[in-house]
Amino acid sequence: MRDLVRQLYDNLLKFTGQRTTGEQQEFRELFPPLGLLDETKVAELEKLVGVEIESVALYEQALTHRSYLQVVNQRGNRSNERLEFLGDAILGLITAEYLFYNHKGVLEGELTKMRSWLVNKKSLAICAKSLGLEKFIFLSYSARQSLEKGNDGLLADAMEALIAAVYLDSSFDDARKFIINKLMAIMVNESLDHDTNYKSLLLEAVQAVGQTAPKYVVVNETGPDHDKTFTVEVFVDSTCLGAGTGRNKKEAEQHAAEVALSRFKRTGKVQRPTT
Repeated sequence: MRDLVRQLYDNLLKFTGQRTTGEQQEFRELFPPLGLLDETKVAELEKLVGVEIESVALYEQALTHRSYLQVVNQRGNRSNERLEFLGDAILGLITAEYLFYNHKGVLEGELTKMRSWLVNKKSLAICAKSLGLEKFIFLSYSARQSLEKGNDGLLADAMEALIAAVYLDSSFDDARKFIINKLMAIMVNESLDHDTNYKSLLLEAVQAVGQTAPKYVVVNETGPDHDKTFTVEVFVDSTCLGAGTGRNKKEAEQHAAEVALSRFKRTGKVQRPTT
């Protein structure tokens, strides 16, 4: 543990300064060129993000789904998953900053809820579709089919990776401008249209009549990693009130809660659904 902390500290000292020649070489090793984006695509991508692209290889990696690594099969290539991790953090910070300054009378708990309404897989996928990002993403044939069937998680992940690419290639300020100018209005509209949290509504309903909090159980999952379908059942006091499916556990839980809430409102009590 002490060695890990020391390594983190040493890296922090290095990270706060300008990149040395060795660090620039390390940057190039992290983002090896794939030759996937031609000049026309680069120009289109520059228009999309609103900045001039310096490292084309960085953006190529940001747009490469892990399934495509099997297609190119080149040593040293990486998917966009690490960039997705960084982009998620940057998006969360900038959204928090935006809410902090634009909602001065709102307390911390409500700000947290507002951020979760704005920043989620669904809203990011809608942003990606609005910008036409899907035509830039590099996917295997099966993953492309999954995307066409509605697997919006692929789009959301690429959107986060793209944010990280803007940050690393340009600056934090450019990443902020991209998020505020290109994404925020879309995310706000999405949160206004789809702000129903059925899990919260079901929790409030059952607790109002003295029942215990609902429990959600994954009863089935099918499909490959990039195209899974989950089935979840929701229980109250050991009674199954309903089931739902979705492309991730959260979506399946929401669908199950919606079914259960509908049944609960009709009867006013917890009872097993009739078949």
